[in-house]
Amino acid sequence: MSICSSALAQFEMKDARIAEAQVFAANSSWYAIRVRPRWERTVATALQAKQYEEFLPLYRKRTKWSDRLKDIDHPLFPGYVFCRSELSGRPPLVTTPGVVGILSFGGRPAIVSDQEIEAVKSIIRSGANAGPWPYLNEGTRVRIQYGPLAGVEGILIRAKADWRIVLSVEALCRSVAVEIDREWAVSI
Repeated sequence: MSICSSALAQFEMKDARIAEAQVFAANSSWYAIRVRPRWERTVATALQAKQYEEFLPLYRKRTKWSDRLKDIDHPLFPGYVFCRSELSGRPPLVTTPGVVGILSFGGRPAIVSDQEIEAVKSIIRSGANAGPWPYLNEGTRVRIQYGPLAGVEGILIRAKADWRIVLSVEALCRSVAVEIDREWAVSI
């Protein structure tokens, strides 16, 4: 009986932790954390160590040095790290070394929508050739129907002979462009 009750107690504790995590995710929002120049990775690591859910999207860029070419990962949104938090524990967040502050408008922290975060994560997971792009607020809005980016919405543009979809993160006034096959996109 004691083995059975012990297993049941462990199961209930695990169930309670899952429920607590779901409540936290439901009550928390994504925020853009402003960081010192070139401190994005350091801040992301420190936030992770403080048990925050952080997201630092990176893209690979070929850099030419005097004697060689090298592929280097750069932040997709330089100067920002995304963090999911309730902001009730704000002091530990803003006292992290390298953090300048939380992106705010009118003194209120700007919330980055879950949909925008998921769209950026989809682009990163797809492995498609992506990079920073100037922010756009007009153009043809499209939704990707096929391929690894299915469901992502953005603005369709043409760069030279290639088609790209531009995903904008409203709170940052920044955008990301990713190459796509024109056949993947349908107008919204």
